[in-house]
Amino acid sequence: MKNVKMLALAGATVAAISGNTFAADRTDLHATDYKWLQFNAMYSIGEKPDNPASGDQHNYLEMEFGGRSGVVDLYGYVDVFNLANESTDNGDKNPGSGTSKIFMKFNPRFSIDAITGKDLSFGPIQEVYFSTLFNWDGLNGEGVNSTFWGVGADVNVPWLGKTGMNLYGYYDMNAKEWNGYQFSANWFKPFYFFDNKSFLSFQGYIDYQFGADEDDNMFVPKTSSGGNIFFGLYWHSDRYALGYGLKGFKDVYLLEDEGGLVGLESTGWSHYLSATYKF
Repeated sequence: MKNVKMLALAGATVAAISGNTFAADRTDLHATDYKWLQFNAMYSIGEKPDNPASGDQHNYLEMEFGGRSGVVDLYGYVDVFNLANESTDNGDKNPGSGTSKIFMKFNPRFSIDAITGKDLSFGPIQEVYFSTLFNWDGLNGEGVNSTFWGVGADVNVPWLGKTGMNLYGYYDMNAKEWNGYQFSANWFKPFYFFDNKSFLSFQGYIDYQFGADEDDNMFVPKTSSGGNIFFGLYWHSDRYALGYGLKGFKDVYLLEDEGGLVGLESTGWSHYLSATYKF
């Protein structure tokens, strides 16, 4: 599967630089604009990285949004953890723990097809993008503050349908340096429809970093590769959704599992429960 996806990305890159493209009708760039917004009440069990000496559970509220406007395709979310600011036996976001209260992902992509006015579709490649990704948490200068820049495409994958794929270069905003690459993919596949028009979906994503420099820091050592994968089963109606997600981690954020004096767990599985209201 990994080879198939990398070949698809290579095809997207070739299409982006090829002169053998066909003009597309883009007289109205906003003809297919859309937007969506939803709030997800969520509970996480075992999210990585975590400290084995503390708990591994927390509640959080997620504002998730996305859409298309002209040349810009956008996805993002903002998470607020431990909403009541409680101290619990199993909580990994307890007051005084030093953890961040907020995490944000912002993923704008810019359609090269729309910018150039050319149809760059080829085989399973439906549309080609200049892709960016920003990850921020609430810790200034020491938490997750990273940005990614690269090329992406919407790829028609058998059964899954349209799957967003991106290949990025990774820039560490804390260290102020480029350090490796990331491959990302995301999908949303409705697969069973009920008589009342609600449906079940298989949805998820992959974020895999590779080619980074290793760091033998005695407190928190870093590896050359790592990432996570999410598999979600959700029920959707027009206004509501309920879901369960299983997420696997392997040296996530390039943190060596149980490495160094801190000994953070960065490899393993976690569980997510969610209830959604759609606007």
